[in-house]
Amino acid sequence: MSSEEDFSLVLEDTQPSEDSLEGIKAMIAKYKKQHEELLNEQKHIADSRDDMRGRTQQFRDRTIKLTESLKRDKDDYEDQIANEKAKLASLREEEVKLIEQLEKMDAALKEEKAEHDLLKEETEVFTAVPERRVVFKGATGKVDESQFEMESSIVYPMDGGTALITFDEEVVAKKILSSSTHQVQLGEECRITVEARPVRLMMPSLVEIESKPCPRRILISNLPKMDTEFLLNKLEIHFSKTKNGGGEVEDREFLPDSGTVVLTFLSEKFARGLVDKEYHEVNLLPDKKSHRVRVTPFLNGNVTNLKTKMLMCPRTLLLTGIPAVMETDTLQDLLEIHFQKSSNGGGEITAFLYNPLGQKTSALFKSVAEKKEEE
Repeated sequence: MSSEEDFSLVLEDTQPSEDSLEGIKAMIAKYKKQHEELLNEQKHIADSRDDMRGRTQQFRDRTIKLTESLKRDKDDYEDQIANEKAKLASLREEEVKLIEQLEKMDAALKEEKAEHDLLKEETEVFTAVPERRVVFKGATGKVDESQFEMESSIVYPMDGGTALITFDEEVVAKKILSSSTHQVQLGEECRITVEARPVRLMMPSLVEIESKPCPRRILISNLPKMDTEFLLNKLEIHFSKTKNGGGEVEDREFLPDSGTVVLTFLSEKFARGLVDKEYHEVNLLPDKKSHRVRVTPFLNGNVTNLKTKMLMCPRTLLLTGIPAVMETDTLQDLLEIHFQKSSNGGGEITAFLYNPLGQKTSALFKSVAEKKEEE
């Protein structure tokens, strides 16, 4: 034997053999212990499961409650929003109605102010009319409601080599116009051909004028008859002084038709006060005695509406194509003699105007009471 074999030890198994009774009991005890541990662990897991189920149910209940609460809050919020929208719509409608009422009131105020200003201007216009003393005679009559008529004055430009003829009767003018050309004998060997044309004038059919007081002018009436320049100087001196309510005068003008004077101030702040006072004592006479004059607004007239129409003169016609073959006066006399003869289709002539070649002139047409034109 070797040395290794001399020191080898054989260890004996102290555990009982599984085949033995002790071994079987030990295994049974071991498995029983493991079974108990498994039972305990299973119980612990079951308890944990039950606890988790309880918490899950609690969370579900809370979730349901929160969902219902959120739904109620959402419904309440939507109802509140709908109510607020209804209130806002109602307020907007009320605001629109209030704005309409304010606009109507504003329009009414503007209309009232415009009417007030118009009445004020009309009052000033009436006060500007010179005073006339009237006496009631006890008689009554029918009011004439015809429209205001004014006299027309139309400037008619004439070219050279033309003439205007006005006949006393319309029938003569129509007869001359029926033949457009006429042979005029000027002498034994001189004859000219002229053309007769109707005269058409643009006449006003409607004129509307708006009158407003001028802020810088005054109209002075009730003046004595005296030297015009002396009168103007005295009035300017008086109304230029601040103690008399006036100021610096820019212009002055005497109106001979009405015997009144118009003063124009540099500033607009004087005319109103002088008009409001109306009557003023002014030293105009040589004896230095004061004379009472009346100050009223000066009215500016603006044409607000103008309608015109073309009218043909019934008794006046135009001759054209007249050559300058002789002296102007002689040629005019011969033309007038020709168209005055009944043998030439003419008649009595009330007006004749000839404009030679190379010259320009204008004829003035005025309306008269008999509704006839006059050159």
